[in-house]
Amino acid sequence: MAPPCDRFVPGYGDANSDVHVVGDHPGLHGGLETGIPFTGSESGDRLRSVLAELGLLDDHGQAPRPENLFCSYLHMCGDADPTEASYRDLERFFDAELRAITAHVLLPVGDRPIRHVLEHFTTYPMADLATDDVHARELSSGGWLVVPVAEPSTWSDGDRDRLVATLESVLDRDYKRESDLGRFLTDPDPYLVR
Repeated sequence: MAPPCDRFVPGYGDANSDVHVVGDHPGLHGGLETGIPFTGSESGDRLRSVLAELGLLDDHGQAPRPENLFCSYLHMCGDADPTEASYRDLERFFDAELRAITAHVLLPVGDRPIRHVLEHFTTYPMADLATDDVHARELSSGGWLVVPVAEPSTWSDGDRDRLVATLESVLDRDYKRESDLGRFLTDPDPYLVR
């Protein structure tokens, strides 16, 4: 399955990761030159520094190595200004990727990814949503723990530190979203599913 564009940035990282970072598009968050999300842009540099500090990324500039981390975009094509129609067309690729990775913690980065993730994958109320108000807040709903991330290029004093503190708290405890279906079986062993 290839997206309908010449240049695109596919998802990158550990396919069995617990943390999935969701960016907007390569024109905003970078990666067209390297093929790796969140590289080659101010936003990407700022976010990668947080992920590296938390041990989720061994950051080597344009070739970071993820640890328990997967990064992708809502719109993976290299369009400078994606249209609403192209977002809708590429939604199937993002959706398939999100469900294939089955991470427990979602980090949507920026206004559009925050709105998309909260609307489609949680029961969080969308009326009067101010994305800056949910920055670095744990939103537990449905099958994912969501920690929205305000657009890194617009972070003000304290935004980075608040994100680091929240993610440290999440990663220091059991954040997994699993159900034990073993209770329906005769075998005493647990049967955990995502």
